[in-house]
Amino acid sequence: MRVPVAWLREYVELPTSMTGRDLADRLISLGLEVETVETLGAGISGPIVAGVVSKIEELTEFKKPIRFCQVDVGTDNGGVRDIVCGARNFEVGDLVAVALPGAVLPGNFAIAARETYGHTSDGMICSDRELGIGDDGSGILVLEPDMCEPGADLLSVFGFGDEVLDIAVTPDRGYALSMRGVAREAAIGFGVPFSDPGTAIASLPLPTSGTLPVESTSENEQACDVFTLRTITGIDPTKRTPMWMVQRLIAGGMRPISLVVDITNYVMLELGQPLHAFDVSKLSGTVRARSAADGEILTTLDHVERTLIADDLVIADDSGPIALAGTMGGLNSEIDATSTSLAIEAAHFAPDVVARMARRHKLSSEASRRFERGVDRNLAEVASARAAELVLELAGGETSGITACSNAIEAEAIPIAASLPGSVAGLEIDRNRVEQCFTTIGCIVVASGSDDLVVSPPSWRPDLTDPADLVEEVLRLIGYDSIPSTLPKAHSGNGPSREQRLRRRASKAAASAGLLEVLSYPFVGPPDFDSTNLAIDDKRRDTVTLVNPISETASGMRTMLLPGLLAAARRNVSRGADTIAIYEVGLVFGTLTKGAANSGGTRPDLSGRPSAAELESLDASLPNQPRHFAAVLGGQTEAKGWWGKGRDASWADSIDVARQIAAELGTEVEVMRGQDAPFHPGRCASLSVGGSVIGFAGELHPRVIASWGLVDRTAAVEFDLDALIESAVEAVPAPIVDAMPVAKEDVAVVVDD
Repeated sequence: MRVPVAWLREYVELPTSMTGRDLADRLISLGLEVETVETLGAGISGPIVAGVVSKIEELTEFKKPIRFCQVDVGTDNGGVRDIVCGARNFEVGDLVAVALPGAVLPGNFAIAARETYGHTSDGMICSDRELGIGDDGSGILVLEPDMCEPGADLLSVFGFGDEVLDIAVTPDRGYALSMRGVAREAAIGFGVPFSDPGTAIASLPLPTSGTLPVESTSENEQACDVFTLRTITGIDPTKRTPMWMVQRLIAGGMRPISLVVDITNYVMLELGQPLHAFDVSKLSGTVRARSAADGEILTTLDHVERTLIADDLVIADDSGPIALAGTMGGLNSEIDATSTSLAIEAAHFAPDVVARMARRHKLSSEASRRFERGVDRNLAEVASARAAELVLELAGGETSGITACSNAIEAEAIPIAASLPGSVAGLEIDRNRVEQCFTTIGCIVVASGSDDLVVSPPSWRPDLTDPADLVEEVLRLIGYDSIPSTLPKAHSGNGPSREQRLRRRASKAAASAGLLEVLSYPFVGPPDFDSTNLAIDDKRRDTVTLVNPISETASGMRTMLLPGLLAAARRNVSRGADTIAIYEVGLVFGTLTKGAANSGGTRPDLSGRPSAAELESLDASLPNQPRHFAAVLGGQTEAKGWWGKGRDASWADSIDVARQIAAELGTEVEVMRGQDAPFHPGRCASLSVGGSVIGFAGELHPRVIASWGLVDRTAAVEFDLDALIESAVEAVPAPIVDAMPVAKEDVAVVVDD
């Protein structure tokens, strides 16, 4: 979130002497991650002015299209200037940005008059990227005709020189993706008054048109509990975005597009409520939020045709989907240069629904970023009114009113002991101070006992759901630096458990064998199992499925370690490594039994230690999680040198790894011929302890080696380390310690004969 300091001052009375760095330090102390403080237009100096293209001559004698242009930059700047330009996205009469000789652009790029393509170019027509106000370098920046007069200083027009904070908003701070939210935090940090733009609208625009508004409803109230549609007719489509709004959009990191779209983006930056405007003439019947049907097609505003599934949430009319809810609008209902009637949608969508949909379609937008983190559900109608107010002011027209539906949700109150924040932090915090912290962030506090409080979070803080969340709020407001650093006291007699000691010895044995330990992601999917040559009915394909996976192709918890190790080996081989010797010790996850899946695993009260029954219930809800050991060996296990030829790793080395670990644990494994995916059927051994098979070792199947792009004849081993530890004898013979001390220095003494 980019926060222009000048804009922020409209909502909070910041000290006049405060710099952007001062503000950043105060916000950081409150828990916001301010990444940079930059000056808009930094690195730009000299005359950069607006100019009108008066003539274009196409130069066709060169390999690429070149234009020799005449640009009027105003009488104070020398009148008409000759400029050579290679861009094609402008024409005679367009208002453009011109860097005159003497100007310096970002990257210390100095502008001077120079001979090029047989003409003198007396300046440069600039693109967004060259001016540092955007990433588009495909063509030059064409300004709106009424933005300013030819010759106007664009450094001041664009607001260059203002300080802008770039804040990395964490998932629990969605309210900070708005000027409203950051202003509230700044007011808390400096202890100054805050003017909430969310309540600044005295009255909502009343209907002035005789036409009825477009009907709206929500058919999926779990995913969309608030849905509003405000209709405005008779707007002037030729009106342009005013310069003050253009400045703020650019400073906020957004590119101006058209007046209506700019207004919806402006309100989103101001209040944090994403909006979308539909062309009423392109709508058919009632507009509704509903679940998509499998196979429905929607072409979004980025001109990508998307195939929908039942888990997608869409905005639709009688003709079908017209937008991906909370993510992006559809091309079939967009506002264009001829639109005179519009319907402004403002809604509240469930964060998890939008997050999964945006990830599934690989479509992250400014709207989805906000809905994923949680938007104030009470903002929809206010933001809609704010947008309507701006449309009526800047484009004219009449409002036909609003249609809305809302699923009433009672705010949940959180009981908390007033002494809890102090006990967690290890310091004394007065009860009144605790209550003050809660009211400062907008909570309603009711005392229910000598040490008991009931706290109702505000609608803009959906992340506050537990006493632990409230404790964090108190501690960040009193200052993390005030929390004392106290080291925990270790009780005598405690130490690593037997299993921990033996696991460490197993890792030590693997490292002594020349293996390097790695950690891999515990997420797998069907592509991993296919590459590992597992049969369709192999039980290891049955995974615990994640509700909200990072990747749709890795949506399950691993049932074996080898896929992660093979991915690490492939990455190293692709970067030129010709020898692989890596291992991993980690948990694998079995599937939930029916009884475990139905056990619920009710979350216990966090005020004290869970009871034995609660712990048993939680444990029963978890899948079986044995700890495995796995290793992958490829290439030369013994390097070549003056002593002779090197030796490549083979199936025997993978078996030897298991034997060395077993010996270190004071036990042994029985090795017999075996067969298991992903191993070569004739070069695979089963590893047994006490008559029970605990794993397999050997050379990988050629198809597996090819699928993963590994070294030929790569070997691997994987076995149940917990099962091996159960049979281990901890009291192994101690190593022999030499009676003589180690000689670390060799001292030579020179004496007389």
